[in-house]
Amino acid sequence: MSEAARFPAAGLRRRLASLFYEALLLLGVLAAGFMLPYLVIGLALDVAPQGWFAWLHIFLLLGLYFVHYWRKGGQTLAMQTWGIRVVDALEDRPPSFRRALLRYLLSWPSLWFGGAGLIWALFDRERQFLHDRLAGTRVIRIK
Repeated sequence: MSEAARFPAAGLRRRLASLFYEALLLLGVLAAGFMLPYLVIGLALDVAPQGWFAWLHIFLLLGLYFVHYWRKGGQTLAMQTWGIRVVDALEDRPPSFRRALLRYLLSWPSLWFGGAGLIWALFDRERQFLHDRLAGTRVIRIK
């Protein structure tokens, strides 16, 4: 039996709650992986990174975080808390590296354009975000 048959799609409220909780947790990830190294480098070498380099660092750090956890078990800590998991849309397993990376990359434009990719879920029959549809993933409820 496939994951799609065993577990329903995660509801929009549950997904948005997880998204907001994830934003709080990411403060810790960014503090450890971004601010701390920049503080040490800045104090030790008396240099500050260029603005574009800092944004690239954040983008890559967040990408490593999300892709790793989506590949590992389909869940970040926030997703575990809210009982949801990202899976390959066709198979009942966590997404491949390619699909997880594609989901991460496509989620940015989904947020940038006034949340259009999130609003998409209001009209999608399974309430999936646009970046999930395009990446070949889906978010399911497991609790």
